[in-house]
Amino acid sequence: MTGTIQNRESFLNNIARQLGRDRLKEPLQKPEWKYNPQDKVLADATVDDLVEVLESHCEKINTTFITTTKAGLTVALNEAVKNYGGGPVVTWKDERFTHWGLNDLFNNEWPKQGLEYHEWDYTSGDDNIRRAEQANVGITISEVTLAESATVVLFSSKDRGRTVSFLPKTYIALVPKSSIVPRMTQAAKKMREMHQDGQRVPACVNFISGPSNSADIELQLVVGVHGPFKATYILIDDL
Repeated sequence: MTGTIQNRESFLNNIARQLGRDRLKEPLQKPEWKYNPQDKVLADATVDDLVEVLESHCEKINTTFITTTKAGLTVALNEAVKNYGGGPVVTWKDERFTHWGLNDLFNNEWPKQGLEYHEWDYTSGDDNIRRAEQANVGITISEVTLAESATVVLFSSKDRGRTVSFLPKTYIALVPKSSIVPRMTQAAKKMREMHQDGQRVPACVNFISGPSNSADIELQLVVGVHGPFKATYILIDDL
């Protein structure tokens, strides 16, 4: 459903009049800054260097860090879920799971183990949220991964529900090695490039750095207040 814009010109003209100036006719030019220190942080780091930075920061935010290959992902993921006590498990609906050979684990091995599994289905409406709320483990994929802060970036869509990452008791992020960048600067540039290339940038982009933490009250750290109390990143060597 699309709407119509009414009285747009008179509305904008009135704002300009109240500001005491004419309406701008040309788009504003982006300023050229003499110094851009945000681009220099980890600028010379290799991908392997960034992996080391990522792993080091995971220790600081109480996040388990696991490395594996695409061939070893099924075993690594199954072990990580077992370490968290098993299911129920909820995941996005994402073709990359199939590409990485996880369908047999999801649809055969886990049912044989008596582990309850739910794949996000937008046609099921609120049942997805109920499943996520009752899940022990939520599993998603990082689109961009910030080494500096050990942050995974999630793009929501109809098949990638936001609640998968924050309603379950524990959380597992699958992190393609190719997704790692130094910091927020590069993540913002990537999303800007997506927009300029005509790609869809989601209305909701989540930046998640390990398990839920809060120290709002007397600077006492409490884990799990606003989301999962444990988190694991599984780095997949896809390069």
